[in-house]
Amino acid sequence: MAAIVRAAGAEPVATRAIASLVSVIAGGVDRAIVDLTARAYDGVEAVAAAVAAGAAVLAVGQHDDVPTRRRALAAGATRVVPYRLLAAPAGPATVARWSTAAGTTAGGPRAGAGTAGRP
Repeated sequence: MAAIVRAAGAEPVATRAIASLVSVIAGGVDRAIVDLTARAYDGVEAVAAAVAAGAAVLAVGQHDDVPTRRRALAAGATRVVPYRLLAAPAGPATVARWSTAAGTTAGGPRAGAGTAGRP
């Protein structure tokens, strides 16, 4: 994920816990990519926490897990994409387009992913 974020023009700030994610958002990161299948945290809870902290969220999950996709969107994710989309050659462009669009609503110049990142 970090390589995809770098290729999209942002500097990743990886986190492995919801509290860490909220902390980097409080520090100025306004966009986050959340892995919905992470073992270290509940992905949907991470989406909700990131949104509550003020970040725009791109969630990444299994292409066939419709219930989790719906829960992530209900929790505030601006978009949910399958892993294979980001792993494809167009993955960095997908992240860059989302980040640009999120910047128009998130109100700041900082972009992110990894779970969170900086431009």
